[in-house]
Amino acid sequence: MIIYNVTSNIDETIHVEWLTWIKEHIPQVLATGHFTEAKLTRVLVKEDLGGMTYSIQYRAKSREALDAYYKNNAEILRQEAIKHFGDQVLSFRTELEIIDEYKVNGIDN
Repeated sequence: MIIYNVTSNIDETIHVEWLTWIKEHIPQVLATGHFTEAKLTRVLVKEDLGGMTYSIQYRAKSREALDAYYKNNAEILRQEAIKHFGDQVLSFRTELEIIDEYKVNGIDN
């Protein structure tokens, strides 16, 4: 299983607007059909350069699904963010391979 992680540093002047926008954007990414779920998290580290940092973790259905997302959807969806926020949002992307998962007493926490 692959996690497609997008980490973004948001200028404080547009933080509230971006947070509203991203909560509408994530369902659009999921609607591509290449992911099974997404988690929006705030990074709990004070940034030296200021701003607020968030991470969105999309769980890809497979490596092939992620590659299809890159080929068919990623650029269009990235351009939406650039159109709305320009350089007030700086993002980088990473891919994570899930090796194993553990739960306490079989319950998700």
